[in-house]
Amino acid sequence: MSGEPRLGAGGPRRRGVLVVAVVAGVLVVGGVTGVAVAATNGTGGPTVAGSASPTAGSSGTAAPAAGSATDGFQDPAAPAARSDATPVRVTIPAIGVSSSLEDLHRGAAGELDPPKDWDSAGWFSDGIVPGEVGPAVIAGHVDSPTAAAVFFRLDELVPGDEVHVAMSDGSTRTFTVDRSERAAKSAFPTSDVYGTAPTPQLRLITCDGTFDTATGHYTDNLIVFADLSSD
Repeated sequence: MSGEPRLGAGGPRRRGVLVVAVVAGVLVVGGVTGVAVAATNGTGGPTVAGSASPTAGSSGTAAPAAGSATDGFQDPAAPAARSDATPVRVTIPAIGVSSSLEDLHRGAAGELDPPKDWDSAGWFSDGIVPGEVGPAVIAGHVDSPTAAAVFFRLDELVPGDEVHVAMSDGSTRTFTVDRSERAAKSAFPTSDVYGTAPTPQLRLITCDGTFDTATGHYTDNLIVFADLSSD
């Protein structure tokens, strides 16, 4: 999939009235809510459930068992290696992002809970530490009920752009964007996002595609893939 073109600006979420997009989890807010980052396809990793309006309630998809050595996936709930340092801030100069990082966890149904702050991204802290071997995951909202949110411009990233992750020990781990992919929630590339990786990698995730007012969900997710270039 490395040959796929990046997703440029001006996608469906840029057109018309700004709507709420929720990254990574179940969230109820305002009169319109967004969708999830991922839907399970049975290959391990946390499910990321969609959300609906307050009048409709929220929904989630049950997650499968976490990955194990037998299924070939690196279990995000029990990484092979953990660093004492944890990520505290993500900076993406190309799109003007500088955000503190919340810790994100899986909910009772296996879904990845969203960041509480529209303008803050979150790190999946039950998963891989950025800079360690495997795919670390950072997620953020695309917009709020009234304005653009932290990852609104994520689809503008191109190969070669840098992502800097500041760590609690004062170090900074820099990742270089390799590619971006838009995936339908019904065909989310779980193994590509959460599966075993032989090198330190990073995934940035937000919502994308067309907003379905009937379901209160976006149709797609945007995933940016990056590789560690310095630490």
